[in-house]
Amino acid sequence: MTNQDINIIRTERGLTISGSRISLYDVMDLLRADYPPKLIRDRFNLTDAEINVALAYIADHPVEVEAEYQEVRATREEIYQYWQDQNREHFDRIATKPRTASQLELLARLEQQKKERGLVWA
Repeated sequence: MTNQDINIIRTERGLTISGSRISLYDVMDLLRADYPPKLIRDRFNLTDAEINVALAYIADHPVEVEAEYQEVRATREEIYQYWQDQNREHFDRIATKPRTASQLELLARLEQQKKERGLVWA
């Protein structure tokens, strides 16, 4: 795929890098977290051309992209809260169930491995 074949297209997922499932909102999440472009490229397995097209589109259409990005973030938060509410009773019920012997054994092994790797702080 050449640079001319790579575009930002509108799909059911929103503004997306053509030939991929990566949305501009995915890229913007990492930009907001101060990831450098090369790390974003590697994180999403993009080519140099794909990340450059995405960054150029964001720079050329800041108002449009920012408005859609804020809508996507709000929708994500609503979905997250919905599922938190739906699953709260289930998670509370699981937390109160006594652990089986095999679960306790696995937890003990996990704690031992954490200690061996220096991952447990006193």
